[in-house]
Amino acid sequence: MFNREAHPDLLVGTSVADDAAVYRINAETAVVATLDFFSPIVDDPYAYGAIAAANAMSDVFAMGGEVALALNVAAFPEDLDASVIGEILRGGAEKVAEAGGVIAGGHTVWDQEPKYGLSVTGIAHPDRLMVKSGLQPGDLLYVTKPLGVGCLVSAMRNGHAEDAWIEGAIDSMLQLNRHPSHLALAAGVRAATDVTGFGLLGHLWEMAERSAVAVTVDLSTLPALPGAREASRMGFHTGGEGRNRAWVEPNMSLPVDVDEDALALGFDPQTSGGLLLAIAEGRAPELEAAFANDGLPLWRIGRVEAGAPTVTLLQG
Repeated sequence: MFNREAHPDLLVGTSVADDAAVYRINAETAVVATLDFFSPIVDDPYAYGAIAAANAMSDVFAMGGEVALALNVAAFPEDLDASVIGEILRGGAEKVAEAGGVIAGGHTVWDQEPKYGLSVTGIAHPDRLMVKSGLQPGDLLYVTKPLGVGCLVSAMRNGHAEDAWIEGAIDSMLQLNRHPSHLALAAGVRAATDVTGFGLLGHLWEMAERSAVAVTVDLSTLPALPGAREASRMGFHTGGEGRNRAWVEPNMSLPVDVDEDALALGFDPQTSGGLLLAIAEGRAPELEAAFANDGLPLWRIGRVEAGAPTVTLLQG
């Protein structure tokens, strides 16, 4: 029977379901390929295009790669104003340029609901990849962006989000994970992923299961976007949050009287979220110093332990 994963140069494919596919060209170069698109998450068309582009490129950065080129993937209603379409595409193109890449074409179809994203091609060294399955006992866990995009967008759509909350969420989503990826690689990080639809705890469970280790997270250390905890307390959540919790909960240990808003933050689906990094404890000070020196946020949230794959949550 044909084995679609049998090619010796396919370093990462569907069998391991990492952030992107990786194909080795030679001893020094590997292609990192990914694709992502979604319907509008904000009202401003330029910001929507830029956020969608940042989100799609994040998979390349999570693997330790650099973006080379991207293709637009779009669906628009036939009656959508051409100026709106132009702003979406401009937002995407300028964000790709910020990442050091270029839009090289794409494909568009008609659809009742707008959708936009990118097919991204990146370059990495085949021996310097960051992967989901690289957790080791003793590693410390870090995240590079605050959480809460899902509940903030839910609050916005229901007319209960302050303008400052949405501005903070948009600013966070627009931040590229490119330089955090550079610093992580330089410090010796070999296990990473970006935090997106499965939420922080969902993506951490993916890493724990594929690495055959246990992880512990202190809920009190999870960083929140301005207004995220308030939106959660007002009851603004998403279906994705509930699905993420139902998926991880059979393999999760909870503290007594858990802070439900903190827990919701851990399962909240993110768009263009930060990187989730694991690094050997001995090299953690180097990682922390690098982020501090470059003025980038970094939060230590837990650690990796030997044992059957589980997610143990602490509370302070």
